Amino acid sequence: MKKIIILAIGLFTAGVVNAQSPIRFGVKAGLNVPDIIKGDGNNNFDTKVNPGFNAGITLDINLIKGLAFTPELLYATKGYKATTGVGEFTQTTHFIDVPILATVNLGGSGLNLVVGPQVSFLMKTNNKFENGFIQTDQDIIEDESDRFKKSLVGGLIGFRYDLSDKIDLHGRYALDFQKNNEDGSRETPEYKNQVFSVGLGLKF
Repeated sequence: MKKIIILAIGLFTAGVVNAQSPIRFGVKAGLNVPDIIKGDGNNNFDTKVNPGFNAGITLDINLIKGLAFTPELLYATKGYKATTGVGEFTQTTHFIDVPILATVNLGGSGLNLVVGPQVSFLMKTNNKFENGFIQTDQDIIEDESDRFKKSLVGGLIGFRYDLSDKIDLHGRYALDFQKNNEDGSRETPEYKNQVFSVGLGLKF
């Protein structure tokens, strides 16, 4: 896991060494609205969103006019909620996300399309069960568990609107192309993460 994360950080900074155009560093944070797309396993339950957050750092590496390479390194929470006959179950998953994005300016305005692949590294999982009388919490460090895949490949598409040369607003949709595991059950359901997000970015 540590080697994979180091590789991801290397991908994040790879463009810096070879870039011939201005590079801008930034930070960003936002609201995640995640849910899951259930697979073919034992997933006969309904889910709803489990709001979370994302925060991290970005680079804008201008390639040509109107096109930039924009890698990011983010901490993000995902997951879902499920109402069962005996109470409410909430699963919150904690990821390091590495989007490798192209940013395309649309018509010379402040509006940009962002699109590209994303690699996500699972760090830990929090499970909570409530039934009105008791609450049970479980904290699982994923390096110590083989329940779920530790890394997932997905894709991302969205927009960024530059309010100024230092501040932007953005909205996105991200989807994992891989399932979190291959043999779903009630305890470890088989699914793909999907996340809508909105946020604010600052550039320096």
